[in-house]
Amino acid sequence: MCKGLAALPATCLKSAKDMKHRLGFLLQKSDSCDYSSSQGKKEKISSSQRLSQEEVRKWADSLENLIHHDRGLAAFRAFLKSEYSEENIEFWVSCEEYKKTKSPAKLSPKARKIYDEFISVQATKEVNLDSCTREKTSHNMLEPTLSCFDEAQRKIFTLMEKDSYRRFLKSPYYLDLISPPGAGCGPENCKRNHTHSLDCNSNIISQCA
Repeated sequence: MCKGLAALPATCLKSAKDMKHRLGFLLQKSDSCDYSSSQGKKEKISSSQRLSQEEVRKWADSLENLIHHDRGLAAFRAFLKSEYSEENIEFWVSCEEYKKTKSPAKLSPKARKIYDEFISVQATKEVNLDSCTREKTSHNMLEPTLSCFDEAQRKIFTLMEKDSYRRFLKSPYYLDLISPPGAGCGPENCKRNHTHSLDCNSNIISQCA
């Protein structure tokens, strides 16, 4: 040990060692975060590439196929957001999550949160329900069960199915994935363009995934 260090008090030497240890830990943590971030980006890109034409075509078969597919749900949510009507799909998703509640003690507070957010007169994201369904759902709040939102959820599903879902299938949010621009050449080129479109246009749905 050099003379200068030897002359320092033991407490100062200990503080210096502690600081060195902390710096080493922070650098190691930073490297770990960078690696995790890099891995996450790679996984996201890989996930986007796995979206096939066959999967996208199935979205046009039914609304159920669309919203039960993670990427389809994200695309549909983005479309509804562009029309300022995302409360419908948010309510549907909230009902799906509510029905997975396992603890009876959590049913009432979760039900009340959904009701206040989507159904009550002062709801911040009020969905379009007829008075009969709204009244029945309000009555269900007295003793919430896993099925207390079933009828309201069905009504909103039907509303989306007959209205916004049909517009979605004619919108760029869907057409850019299934029919890329300039795909009017031979079968091989069309196939290649379709694949290219899935990669290039995946940003439409990755923003909400």
